[in-house]
Amino acid sequence: MEIKIVKLTPELLHDYLQFFETAAHTDNPEWDRCYCVNYCADHNADADFSTPELRREMAIRYVNSGKIKGYLAYCGGKVAGWCNANDRSACMASSGWRFVTDDLTSPMPGNAGEKVKFIYCFTVAPDMRRKGIAKALLQRVCEDAAAEGYTCVEACPNREFTNIYYDYVGPMKLYKDFGFVPCGETKYRVVCRKYL
Repeated sequence: MEIKIVKLTPELLHDYLQFFETAAHTDNPEWDRCYCVNYCADHNADADFSTPELRREMAIRYVNSGKIKGYLAYCGGKVAGWCNANDRSACMASSGWRFVTDDLTSPMPGNAGEKVKFIYCFTVAPDMRRKGIAKALLQRVCEDAAAEGYTCVEACPNREFTNIYYDYVGPMKLYKDFGFVPCGETKYRVVCRKYL
């Protein structure tokens, strides 16, 4: 099976929307049409994520303005997966960032001026899981981050497996296989980094 990884651009907006509307969470109605908008830069306490229609409007704005960044994985000409990978500094005001770091037991690692690419989530269509899509996405994130002058790639996977939905950052083993090392922790997550 050939997996093609493509960086999200406004030209791919239709594919992005269609993935979240027809494939992404068909086995998890709770997250139906999330559009992965929770980790974008301009959220505040009043952001309204209450309906798929509102989230879709946000997704259109964020993709067209470049606020949401990441990669689409294509298999057989259709989107089979997504990875939200953005500048850490651009998303620290988002409600998703606060959810990830609310219980941080030590400061986030690193020094001022570091350019950090942060992986917020992976979403793989249910019928395409366990086919290497997350691995291919992570490889491309790391390759592009190195080429774009990032200091490191960072993620906060869960300490322990909960379920396939709440392990949306990917399993710790995936990161260890790519040379990520633990460098901090929260109550439920491990902060891990790969220096480039």
